[in-house]
Amino acid sequence: MNNKSIIRVVVVDDSSTIRNLLTRKLSAFNDIEVVGNAEDALMAQRQIARHKPDVITLDIEMPGKDGLALLKSLMQQHPLPVVMVSGQTEPGADATLKALELGAVDYMTKPSGSSSFNESYYRKLADKIRVAATAKLQILPGPRPPRGTAKPAVKRASQTSRLKLIAIGASTGGTEAIRYLLGQLPTQLPPIVITQHMPAGFTKSFAQRLNLTSKLTVVEAEDGLLLKPGHAYIAPGDAHLKVRHRSDHNLVCQLDQGAKVHHHIPSVDVLFDSVIASVGKHSMGVILTGMGTDGAQGLLRMRNKGCYTIGQDKNSCVIYGMPRAAQLAGAVVDQLPLQQIAEHLLSPPTARPA
Repeated sequence: MNNKSIIRVVVVDDSSTIRNLLTRKLSAFNDIEVVGNAEDALMAQRQIARHKPDVITLDIEMPGKDGLALLKSLMQQHPLPVVMVSGQTEPGADATLKALELGAVDYMTKPSGSSSFNESYYRKLADKIRVAATAKLQILPGPRPPRGTAKPAVKRASQTSRLKLIAIGASTGGTEAIRYLLGQLPTQLPPIVITQHMPAGFTKSFAQRLNLTSKLTVVEAEDGLLLKPGHAYIAPGDAHLKVRHRSDHNLVCQLDQGAKVHHHIPSVDVLFDSVIASVGKHSMGVILTGMGTDGAQGLLRMRNKGCYTIGQDKNSCVIYGMPRAAQLAGAVVDQLPLQQIAEHLLSPPTARPA
């Protein structure tokens, strides 16, 4: 960013109404200046070259070269933080997840009509722009299965036999971190439960995309769904994901549509606390890239119960917020680059108390 700490933004959207709304409302914040706007990719490229913004907001659906094509070319030629502004439909969710894969930092869904935009919406978008301005841009490679043949993978995974559950939490940057991490894992693992901060309508598409790029079976969690080895369960965007014992002592998903925790539903802390209650020290906790503090105290409680815990390190995080909070709280046994976490899931060392 520039020396005055003013975040310079270019707004890209084919709707003149949306462009004018975003330009006016974002410019009202003292630390944000909309320096240009564009209705299509060609104009956007000119505005970006002229104004050299710190962040751009980018619509997906545009005439001619769409937002995904523009994003891909930007990341190849002039990488800069991008916040996608997309529709709430299932195709919009798929396109947004593709944008995150291409290097977008974050996304914001559009309300159903311009009249539905309100001050809360603009505050949330401004917050995402502020986070994006501090993000570390990175495009993770496609999933690579563990090295060697299946037999060594089974041998290594057998060291996790004492584990009954692996719990993962993430926020900004987490969709790609989770995609990368699950892509490294074999099926010979205990169930994996995941809370990623996402809105309702996106988590099903997220689970479906992960299922295509991982050897694991990945699904959106449902209430009462049996937890199985070799499977990963994604918290839906409108409910907390918990783990509980069924009457036959099997572990199942439990969905809770209660109040937000740390301003989030689903919440990572809620997931981690339920894991402690259901399996105690026979679990492992992982906290990945994300803004805020959600998950830090839950991970600390896991560590204090004797669980092995991992925090993603600063250099590999898009946003070193949640892992930093966990590290400062003393919740993290090992702080690791994303590229090394899979290895530690397969061969966890002995947990060390906080």
